[in-house]
Amino acid sequence: MATSRKAALSFIFITLLLDVIGIGLIIPVFPQLIEQLIGGNISQASQWSGWLTFVYAIMQFVCAPIIGNLSDKYGRRPVLLLSLFGFGIDYIFLALAPTIWWLFVGRIIAGIFGASMTTATAYIADISTKENRAQNFGMIGAAFGVGFIIGPALGGLLGEMGPRVPFVAAAILTLINVVYGYFVLPESLDKEHRRVFEWKRANPLGSLIQLKKYKGLGGLITALVFLYIASHSVQSTWTFINIEKFHWSTSMIGVSLTVVGVLVAAVQGGLIRFINPKLGNEKSIYVGFLLYAVGLFLFAFASKSWMMFAFLVPYCLGGIAGPALQAIMSGNVPQNEQGELQGALTSLMSVTAIIGPLFMTNLFAWFTRPGATIKFAGAPFLAGAILMLISVLIAFRTMKGHSFINRKNA
Repeated sequence: MATSRKAALSFIFITLLLDVIGIGLIIPVFPQLIEQLIGGNISQASQWSGWLTFVYAIMQFVCAPIIGNLSDKYGRRPVLLLSLFGFGIDYIFLALAPTIWWLFVGRIIAGIFGASMTTATAYIADISTKENRAQNFGMIGAAFGVGFIIGPALGGLLGEMGPRVPFVAAAILTLINVVYGYFVLPESLDKEHRRVFEWKRANPLGSLIQLKKYKGLGGLITALVFLYIASHSVQSTWTFINIEKFHWSTSMIGVSLTVVGVLVAAVQGGLIRFINPKLGNEKSIYVGFLLYAVGLFLFAFASKSWMMFAFLVPYCLGGIAGPALQAIMSGNVPQNEQGELQGALTSLMSVTAIIGPLFMTNLFAWFTRPGATIKFAGAPFLAGAILMLISVLIAFRTMKGHSFINRKNA
């Protein structure tokens, strides 16, 4: 049984790895493509980027709980493959886009089917025990880390050939991923653990309401809200801020994201296996959130290009918090409701992705616009640091007020 679970974890790791490489390929060139399509500057491009993320998030919010509940009924494998196929179609639309509106069509398609993380997380919950749950969730972060070592570096190089080339490569890679998963990915949810699909539990608001039945999770969910919004200070503006402040090229952006990948892989795939057992899940959450806040504060006031690389160290070390928080939450939910939980959390992430990118990109645009009274491109990073501090305070109060399963054990 242990050998079978290890093999299944390897399969899902490789599937996620290929998926993340596809995402990483396009990040370095996305600002350039938007600038090209709108005929505007980097400040205006950041606002369009925020609206594209907004559209994607709306569709994810509506569709993620449906996808999660479908995986509880039909199994993880078919739903995961369908989600990956949707991403492949999205990349094709982005590669061929003659106008900015095609990008919106592609983002809508990706939002409908883009629940691969929801299903992959439920998959890992299926094959995990309470002893290795946090470490297995860390493998998701490791897949992201390794994917961002390869993807952005390759995307930066391909971007020198034109802003559309990486999208073609991402489409090919993602569709190859679908074929790979079809032949090698086993099912993780046994038929006896499946449940009937119910629309009242699959609608986005209903899925969030379902979280109320799990005692104490409300506070942790609130902490996640602030964490997710804060994370968009990096996810939504990293390329724009560094282009504005340090005039980074697509290849330089690719290099920076590759460094992020190396650090995330080191933390999630290595350090977390030593740190988490020593600190326990609860302390890992506190320390991780504080490291995130420190990293963001330093990003905000960096005055030299090399500083952005140095300050990535504390920021990426903050990644010890996520798997620990996932371990506590999933450890307090029955096995046959893991898909529902992860679908609801993805919906929650989508709600914050409706708010976060628009807030952060418009904050960047406001402080970098022509004629701005105060020029401060790092404003989104400072806002993110403040939100991270709020998050850790909420998590602390919640953890002190409730007894959770798996809060001490790694």
